[in-house]
Amino acid sequence: MGAWDAVTDRLSGGATVTFRPSGNSMVPLIRSRQQVVVVPVDPSKVEVGDIVLARVSGTVYLHLVSSVDRARKRVQISNNHGRVNGWTSHARVFGICVAVDGVTRPGAADKARATG
Repeated sequence: MGAWDAVTDRLSGGATVTFRPSGNSMVPLIRSRQQVVVVPVDPSKVEVGDIVLARVSGTVYLHLVSSVDRARKRVQISNNHGRVNGWTSHARVFGICVAVDGVTRPGAADKARATG
């Protein structure tokens, strides 16, 4: 099991996950090695512009929701530079980023999945 699988498993189990992703695909929203906080998400509440942790075609991304298809219960995932990763079902959207380096992402916490 890879590191991303462990993160998605923890989110699926209801845990909040804090980590430092690397890469430049989300600059300037998230810079490489900035600390992010991701909580389990209710995928039916995500909107364009939300940063989610999702699996698209076998790869896990912490990327933007670039389009929403509520009728088919799926979202399109893209980086912050216009590269579209693809569509994925609600079942493969695990978490939403609620903070980057201690700065809260407005409205993100309201989309957290109820746990309990």
